[in-house]
Amino acid sequence: MKIFVRMLALASLFFVYPMQAQANKLLMPGDVIKGHAKEEENCEKCHKKFDKAAQSGLCSDCHKDVGKDIDEKRGFHGRQETIKQCNECHPDHKGRDAKVAEFDHAKFDHDKTDLALKGGHLKEKVKCTDCHKADKKYREAPSYCNECHKKDDKHKGGLGTDCAKCHGEKDWKTVAFEHDKTKFKLTGKHVDVKCDKCHIDNKFKDTPLDCKSCHKKDDDKAHKGKLGPKCESCHTAKDWKDVLFDHDKKTKYPLLGKHKEAKCDKCHINKKYKDTPKLCNACHKKEDDKAHKGKFGPKCETCHVEKDWKEIIFDHDKQTKYPLLGKHQKVKCVDCHKGDLYKDKLKSDCLSCHEKDDKHKGQEGKKCETCHNEESWTKTAFNHNKMSVFPLLGRHALVACKKCHAAPTFKDAKSDCWSCHEKGDVHKRKFGTECQSCHNARDWKAWDFDHDKTKFKLDGPHKKGANNCYACHKKPVDKKVVLPSACGSCHDREDVHNGSFGDRCERCHDGDTWKQVKIGVTALRQNKQELPRKVALNSEQGKQEPYRKVSNKTESPKKTTKQKKKASKNKDSSESGLMQIMFGSGS
Repeated sequence: MKIFVRMLALASLFFVYPMQAQANKLLMPGDVIKGHAKEEENCEKCHKKFDKAAQSGLCSDCHKDVGKDIDEKRGFHGRQETIKQCNECHPDHKGRDAKVAEFDHAKFDHDKTDLALKGGHLKEKVKCTDCHKADKKYREAPSYCNECHKKDDKHKGGLGTDCAKCHGEKDWKTVAFEHDKTKFKLTGKHVDVKCDKCHIDNKFKDTPLDCKSCHKKDDDKAHKGKLGPKCESCHTAKDWKDVLFDHDKKTKYPLLGKHKEAKCDKCHINKKYKDTPKLCNACHKKEDDKAHKGKFGPKCETCHVEKDWKEIIFDHDKQTKYPLLGKHQKVKCVDCHKGDLYKDKLKSDCLSCHEKDDKHKGQEGKKCETCHNEESWTKTAFNHNKMSVFPLLGRHALVACKKCHAAPTFKDAKSDCWSCHEKGDVHKRKFGTECQSCHNARDWKAWDFDHDKTKFKLDGPHKKGANNCYACHKKPVDKKVVLPSACGSCHDREDVHNGSFGDRCERCHDGDTWKQVKIGVTALRQNKQELPRKVALNSEQGKQEPYRKVSNKTESPKKTTKQKKKASKNKDSSESGLMQIMFGSGS
């Protein structure tokens, strides 16, 4: 019996249920979407009789993730200011292919989601589909950086998935990580260093904090590990070359002047810091060899200072017996000190250094300071009047030195007038070369010569012809003028006696006139009176005249041998008679 009842009840179910489903379908306003198709006949899944407000609750029962968002007020549905019924946005019964979750992507406010779009996310190149894949719901889009940027994660997950701790949406390279909150505060040049320089292979945990771990190559190159791992004892993060080591306090050799700028390895060869030599010459041997060639000894500090190698503190005036004056102050030490500074004693005379400069070739001796001084070699104090045998008088005082001294060998200059005034000698040496006999140094034209003070006083016609000096002075002579004073030396061609009475014409003739014969010379006068008659007679007979004039000059005719014998005979008789007339017969 029980079995029959059960069979009847089961048969009624198979009969009643199709009838109810058929009735529900007839009452639906349209087909539901594909997602709801399996529940289409179970209206109570989405609808509660006589309670429309309960519909959203029934949606949440199926869509538990959306319901959870609403309860926790997160996600798009949970962040809505006004709670709406689900069917207001997602109406159903519009057919199997109805899009109940469609919306305007351009107007969608992404700030109402859990991920507000900022910075680089707002750029046009970023598309919705880059995050929201076609086969997934919008709510299933990743909300952590690493989920989208896993390929870009250069840390390879070593820093976790919360990229926002360091990076910002504006730029992937803009890092906001506060390294100062770690155990290693970034200072100086560490601020600009890229992360991977210290975090090798993007390993951020257990990164070594000591300098040498990162700067081992720099330490090997600079110190070769000889100064230990505590680089911070000398160096700073500001600059590797900025050294904190206080050489003045921590060593026995304070760094002064240019030594402060010198690199450590200039003195500490091969990074050797112990037993470093302190003598200047130990480091500056090359400079010493170039400048002094080791001749000035090892005590460089005697002359030089650390401020500048070229600055000399040696006081030559106080520390030696030879004060440096004038141009000597600018002369290099090695110009005078060519030998060993301590062994070779230098002479203090000028010529010992300036022998090559002596243009006088030793003529003026070794005391150059007599004329020259240290101010200028060309500036002299020579007093020509006191220091030479030729005082400069008159116009000589105005003449430039080189006019007389053609070369610096001054003693080669001659002191006679003619040596300098040869071109100005209008007499062409007819008055000799001793110009001072007539001229003086005051003025060349102001000359004064008294012929009467010579051995030949000008009388008579000689005095009248005083202005015609060249009448007697016809030939050039050297030095002093020395002419014969005998009348015959000038008047031999006018001698009508043909030399019979010698050349001492003044014995008979007076200086006033040639024709005037001295008193007592009667026979001579008679002979003179007969002379014109003889000359005339000879002319009439066609014989040669005893004298004649040619070109205003009186010339004696050439004599034959017969005439010479006759003249000699006449000369003897004439001189004999003349002697008797002038001095008596001797009886």
